[in-house]
Amino acid sequence: MSNNWEYIITWYFWQDALLVCFALLGIFALKWILHFVIVRTIKHNNRIQHALNSFINWAAYNGAFLFLLIYFSKTKWLFQAIFTVGEVRISVFLIVIAILIISLANRLSKILNHLLLPAVYERYRLDRGIRFTLERVFHYVIMVIAVIVSLTTVGIDLSALTVFAGVVGVGIGFGMQNIASNFISGLIILFERPIKVGDRIIVNDVIGDVEKINMRATVIRTIENEHIIMPNSYFLEEQVVNRSYSDPRIRLAIPVGVAYGTDVHLVKKLLEELAEEAEQASEVVLAEPAAFVNFVGFGESSIDFELFVWLSNPEEVIRTKSDLNFRVHDKLLEHDIEIPFPQRDLHVRSIDEEVLRQTRK
Repeated sequence: MSNNWEYIITWYFWQDALLVCFALLGIFALKWILHFVIVRTIKHNNRIQHALNSFINWAAYNGAFLFLLIYFSKTKWLFQAIFTVGEVRISVFLIVIAILIISLANRLSKILNHLLLPAVYERYRLDRGIRFTLERVFHYVIMVIAVIVSLTTVGIDLSALTVFAGVVGVGIGFGMQNIASNFISGLIILFERPIKVGDRIIVNDVIGDVEKINMRATVIRTIENEHIIMPNSYFLEEQVVNRSYSDPRIRLAIPVGVAYGTDVHLVKKLLEELAEEAEQASEVVLAEPAAFVNFVGFGESSIDFELFVWLSNPEEVIRTKSDLNFRVHDKLLEHDIEIPFPQRDLHVRSIDEEVLRQTRK
């Protein structure tokens, strides 16, 4: 026991410990210095500043980790074979190198997506859906290349993975069928674009906006700010209403009922005036196609109309509908037009006293 303590307090142990600490402090000090230089020199381009800082952070943390591996490279467990692929002996060190390559590719993909692609978006005025598609495709391509490079870097012959790929294919056919289906459906959605990021859609009578199209599932944010995660295959197999597909304009119908005896021509005129006022007051209500008043028919307790107006943005349906309902109520009230409600009349028929007396007997 005493010998172990003597070994711990030897000069060589503390020399190694101090060297490692100084090296790590040097790496992170360099990171802070570079951050300071970037902030001071690149003041007017936040995009480049964010990209450089992101890369420096990755290089600092992974560089410190790589330094520790190299410094303690004499340890046997680091290069000891865990398993073999063909003639290649896979060790912890090779796995770490492969992970670092993939991690670098992932970070470069994010940096390039935030640094280069926005300039392309602004120049060609691409919509939000196309931007998301390009980002996903760009990311997938870089990651596939990174995986191939990492495998070849550690010495794995890709032809030796054909048997493994066959086993994976069988696994996909049996146990990973849904995952494979959703992944392929996600690729189809990105290229065919039946839905895209930013679209206002209706799924199972729930209205929401498409936020993300991931590899397996699509994230939808409802108007109540709740998130629905739907498998990608759902959008290819089920009926989905896309209010933003092709033409974002949407027709809004406002039902209006007035009491019997009301001048229907006056009602038509007032609703048309109301639609014109709404069009002047709102950027969402369109002048073309023009508003239209539909005489629906004669209801049980009211004469029924519908006011049709066109909106430029499907996301403003609820707000605009509420505003139009307020306007309809105020307009009808201003002209003393009654808005009826369902009612029933009860008629009591008098009964002959003689008949009543016989019934009691």
